[in-house]
This record gives sequence, C-alpha cells and structure tokens, in this order.
Amino acid sequence: MIFSTVEQAPADPLFGLNDAFKADQRPEKVNLGIGVYKADDGTTPILDAVKTAEARLLETEKTKVYLGIEGESQYNLGVQKLLFGENSELLSQQRVETLQAPGGTGALRLGAEFLIRQTKTKTIWVSNPTWANHSNIFSTAGFEIKEYDYYNSDSHGLDFEGMISSLSNAKAGDIVLFHSCCHNPTGIDLNAEQWNAIAIVCVEKQLVPFFDFAYQGFGHGIEEDAQGLRIVAAQVPELLVANSFSKNFGLYNERIGAVTLVAENTSTAQKSYSQIKRIVRAMYSNPPAHGALIVSTILNDAKLTMQWHNELKQMRERIAQMRQLFVNTLNAEGVTQDFSFISDQIGMFSFSGLTKEQVEKLKSEYGVYIVGSGRISVAGMTTTNIPVICKAIAQVL
Repeated sequence: MIFSTVEQAPADPLFGLNDAFKADQRPEKVNLGIGVYKADDGTTPILDAVKTAEARLLETEKTKVYLGIEGESQYNLGVQKLLFGENSELLSQQRVETLQAPGGTGALRLGAEFLIRQTKTKTIWVSNPTWANHSNIFSTAGFEIKEYDYYNSDSHGLDFEGMISSLSNAKAGDIVLFHSCCHNPTGIDLNAEQWNAIAIVCVEKQLVPFFDFAYQGFGHGIEEDAQGLRIVAAQVPELLVANSFSKNFGLYNERIGAVTLVAENTSTAQKSYSQIKRIVRAMYSNPPAHGALIVSTILNDAKLTMQWHNELKQMRERIAQMRQLFVNTLNAEGVTQDFSFISDQIGMFSFSGLTKEQVEKLKSEYGVYIVGSGRISVAGMTTTNIPVICKAIAQVL
C-alpha cells in the first residue's frame, strides 16, 4: 500500500483559523482573519458592475470552447493597461507580456516556476513580515528565502533604512518580492521617493523585482496604487508582476489573476512568454474563462468601468472609515495604549501589535478570530462588530 506512509499535513494557519471560526457556536463571534471585504451588513457583495457584465455574457456568449494557453487576450491587455497606464511606453515598446492565471497565488507560482527553470537565480528576498503564503509558494518552487527588514515594531511604521540595508546584502540576479500597495500584513506602503530609491538599488545591485499586486485601488486609487510599480518599471529593465482581481472586483471564487513579465526588449519578452506558456501547458493547460470575461467586459465598456471605479471607491472609503471608528472605539473603551497608527495605514489589513497570547485569548474567550501574528482584516469590520471587537481587546491588553 503506497499511501500507508503518507503523514497528516498540518492545517493551513489561515484556512484552519477559518474552519475553527465556522465551528464556533457563539453568536457574537467575529472573523478578522481571512482577507475578504465585508459590507456593513456583514456580507461580501457581488459588485453591480460584475452583475451587469455577467448578465451581458449570459445574453451574448455562444460557446464554452477552450481559451488559449495564455488566456483571454482582451483581459491580458486590460491587465497591462491597469498596471502600467493607457499610454505606457513599455506597452508601445512591446516589452510586456501577460498570461491569465488562476488567481494571484497561481500568478506568483507561475512566475516562480519560470524563474527557477529558466534563470540561474535561486534566491528570493521577501519583506519581514509578509503574507504567510509567500514563503510556501517560493520554497515549494525551489527558492531559498531571505528576508529584508520592513516593519518597525516600536513605531508601528516602515523601517526604510533597514529595508535598504538588508537589500545591500542581496547579490546580482537575486529576486526581490515587493508589495505594490496595501502591504499585507502591515498596511504600510512606500512613498514615491522611497520607490525611486528602491529602483536605484535594484539597478545598481542588478536585482529583479517581483511585484505582488493584489489590492490595486484599495489604497489611494487605481492609478495612485500603481505608482511604485511604474516608478520601478521606468528604471529597471526586467521585472515580474503577479496581480489579482479577487479583492478589487470581488471575484474571490473565480480565481482570476495574471502574471506579467517586463523584459529588456521585445525578443526577450517573447521568448520568456513562450517558456511560461510551456509551464502552463504542463500544469493546467489553459485557464478558466468566466472571471476573465467579466473583467474584460467591464474594462472595455466606459460606463461599466466608471461604475466599477465608483464601487471600488466606496469599498476603499468604507475600510478607511472602519479604521478610524476602530481607533475611536478603543479609546472610548478606556484603552490607553496608542492605536492611532491603525488609522494611518491603508488597505485591508493592519498589523495590530497584539501578541500571540493576546490573539489566542481573543479567540478562546471572546470569539474574535485574527491571525497569530496579530494581523487584523480591517475589511471585515462593521459598525455592528467593532464594539464587540474593542471590548474584547480592552480585556486582553
């Protein structure tokens, strides 16, 4: 029996937390672990722009034939324009190639597989802290994982000097994973001046940036959130981007993302593109169509695009409001510890500074579920559950 030696794998920390939440019978339980946007009524709605696009597809679709290995072409072009801008020189120079991927995770893994198979690089630098699944994705692909400093736990802010110092130890050809915006888990981003300094380091050290772009539009706006990527891409000749539409289109279970490669010239871009296609063919052959068709339908209709922009703005503003309400309610509960930094952060997540012991107590005694690192999904907060959350935090501090 060849399966008899298989050992039980440990539960995934995030989805295991979600399973524990589902099993909890307490009526006032709150899940702030998994990164899913919630409206104030606690639901994760389908955007109106998405509903309209789906209705149109239902009316006009005439076939369910396979997509090509690269995915839906209009979708891929739409991705490029969102990343680099409508009038990007990179696009006119034909230095960019995009392949539709199964979610942001699939895009990261495709990029990792391409790099490990087609280049001599074996090392990737990730921020400390970073999304928990990053190390899993890249180590499984065969990378050595190294960390660069990012977060100052004393100031609850960015440790930019530490970041630059860490990257000075990287070697030519090393990959550096950057969060384009809405850094997960800290909610702390670089400004334009800092991104420019990062670009200079990458050029001088011959480092290859790999951007994880999962939250475009959730920070300051669709164009604003692409600022860092565009600053670096204007100076660094080669880079990769893994993007996702789970959050900003609300297409979580459609698993729709893309991997985009920028090369020094058209020929290199096309050769690299051909090799990523080979990986896709061997891995899953070609991607599913529905999510890509929704996105491309919206992006190719000016009215639907504007509707999407407005809905995304509403989500972004609601998250910011929840941040401020959270800070205000903690103060009202008599918490003397300064949590004002949470209102300065952006995106779906906040690094709360709560200890593992406090996190465990929140879960076991109060039914408030957050990740062991202390990362809170602010996007899961509502006017109804914030009082519950803040009362519990006040008790465990």
